[in-house]
Amino acid sequence: MPRWKPDAVERLQAAALDLFDEQGFERTTVAEIAQRAELTQRTFFNHFPDKREVLFEMSSKLQQEVVGEIEAADHALEPLDAVMRALEVVAEKLLESRRAVVVRRYAVIAANRELQERELGKHAVLTESIAAALTARGCDPATAFLAAGAAMLAQQAAFQRWTRPGETRTLRDLLPEAVRALRTTVGVS
Repeated sequence: MPRWKPDAVERLQAAALDLFDEQGFERTTVAEIAQRAELTQRTFFNHFPDKREVLFEMSSKLQQEVVGEIEAADHALEPLDAVMRALEVVAEKLLESRRAVVVRRYAVIAANRELQERELGKHAVLTESIAAALTARGCDPATAFLAAGAAMLAQQAAFQRWTRPGETRTLRDLLPEAVRALRTTVGVS
């Protein structure tokens, strides 16, 4: 096995998703992932602390990008609008080009209770970061908390639709639809 090959992270993620599809998350080992990627276990552990993190590797980058977009947003925007605009930009920037991988990742997570709990934890951290970014923009903490939570609900609704088989619209296109549905649900136009 060669000591170094390019694109190790992407190859490890692809190998992991293939194996998770074939034999399930629980029955897949790090050794199998590394072998499928034609890399060593040491290389795996240089990039990921465990096999779960193969699925959650983008969480930190996503969080940084969303917070950065909120910080850069026009201060005249209402809190929910600032967050939704940030989510739209980040969806286009980070997720759309990886749609097939994200859909496969979502299916693996949906099939495993432990991974679902981890995903919920990552969503909670992102929600808290969004609320903190809104507060830093001068938003009242309670309003920031509500706007962050509402935005994440809309994002999750759009994401679920985006990952459905046959859906062709972009996540960026689905996000405004989800926030309109949210506003209708709570009686705000």
